[in-house]
Amino acid sequence: MVNLLWAGMILIAIFVAGINGRIDIVTHSIFSSAEQAVGIALSLISIMAFWLGIMKVIEKSGFIHIVIFFLKPLARWLFPGVPHNHKAMNAMLMNMSANLLGMGNAATPFGIKAMEELQKMNRRPDTATDDMCTFLAINTAGLTLIPTTVIALRAATGAQNPTDIIGTTLVASLCSTVAAILLDRVFRFYSRYKNNGRNK
Repeated sequence: MVNLLWAGMILIAIFVAGINGRIDIVTHSIFSSAEQAVGIALSLISIMAFWLGIMKVIEKSGFIHIVIFFLKPLARWLFPGVPHNHKAMNAMLMNMSANLLGMGNAATPFGIKAMEELQKMNRRPDTATDDMCTFLAINTAGLTLIPTTVIALRAATGAQNPTDIIGTTLVASLCSTVAAILLDRVFRFYSRYKNNGRNK
């Protein structure tokens, strides 16, 4: 769907430029944008290498396990249908911790593993469980302490203070996470109320 949207916008831009007799602008924009994209990609290598190295140090030092320790009580409340020592719970905790520390690349495999383990517990394989929906909502909201990728992009595009978005990103991601959790609780309550009504 996204590919179709991009293709549509490109075709519309070419069509409008052709009607206005400014097709030369399209040609110039294509080559200048391609050159700029290559420059940004190359400049990102050193920045991403630095931040990923920092995150690897955090992971190897065991700091991520400290984060997991503090997240456990919250995870037990968020996912009441998952046993405390289940593989799904461990995978979800690792995913949440990695996202919190800005390690998106490390978080993805844990997220996939968590969903696989949650599906094994699912009594109705064709329908997502409450815990699966909760995990997806929290993972999408993505509470982040250090937005590594955004910092790297800002630095690569010449921002004077690429790290000055840390505070606003933390507030924004905190608001989205709180909203996701509140809506999840509302929908859980509504689902239980609806099911109880049917049972009566």
